[in-house]
Amino acid sequence: MAKLDSLSLRSPAKLNLFLHIVGRRADGYHLLQSVFQLIDWCDTIHLKRISENEVRRINPIPGVPPEQDLVVRAANLLKDFCKIEAGVEIHLHKEIPMGAGMGGGSSDAATTLIGLNTLWDLNLPKETLSTLGLQLGADVPFFIFGQNAFVEGIGEKIQGIPLQTPDFLVIFPNQGIATVSIFQDPELTRDHAQITIDGFLASPLLYQSNDCQAVAMRICPEVKQALDWITQAVPGSQPRMSGSGSSVFAALDSKTDTAKLENLLQNLPEGWVGRVVRGLNKNPAYNLISSD
Repeated sequence: MAKLDSLSLRSPAKLNLFLHIVGRRADGYHLLQSVFQLIDWCDTIHLKRISENEVRRINPIPGVPPEQDLVVRAANLLKDFCKIEAGVEIHLHKEIPMGAGMGGGSSDAATTLIGLNTLWDLNLPKETLSTLGLQLGADVPFFIFGQNAFVEGIGEKIQGIPLQTPDFLVIFPNQGIATVSIFQDPELTRDHAQITIDGFLASPLLYQSNDCQAVAMRICPEVKQALDWITQAVPGSQPRMSGSGSSVFAALDSKTDTAKLENLLQNLPEGWVGRVVRGLNKNPAYNLISSD
């Protein structure tokens, strides 16, 4: 098979269908339980082989230096781990808002690892890429895992589960929230009773809370404004925040007039971004990666 010269991959966002903080480790990391749902709100990553032995980012995000750029860090991490002399040109087309709690940066890092594993003919298994990805962020292994999952620990314990893939209304109120500000807040709930996967699957509607939401609403009033917007637009829905915020969402049933919603979204407050998106079963790059 001829070597690929370039590769373009879609990099999906995720929603936390619920998020419980169940404890804290001695090193300060918080222990969580959550269900991660992939959605078709995607960035696009273009990877191109170059003859120079370097990682070259074509369109860097303003204000983000290379040492903090997750796609650059992912490429260099893989390059150093495999001790290879190879080069790549990376172009990232951002659609997922930054600081939204939808895992966009982690997904981009995971997609970069998956894509370069193919482009550079490394053939590393999923387990190795996940171990590398955890060095970049707690959510990166989930996107490498590539399926909807029940997630525990600090994000490294991942078990695939079957989920419905309804439409979701997602709104980002144009205010990012620093994750550290949420998890350092003294009022954050840290002792939520643990649940089981079977318990969730038996009664998923019982588990729709986010322990970060109350703190986020106090830090960022726009979170509550966005929640109220959804409640008014979709009466009877149960909107909640995703991750550590600030995006909020609600699952839509088959009776929802999505065309009407799309029209309403044209009149969001200035700077807000909203979409009706579809749930996904798998990461679009899922077929590129194999297990041990």
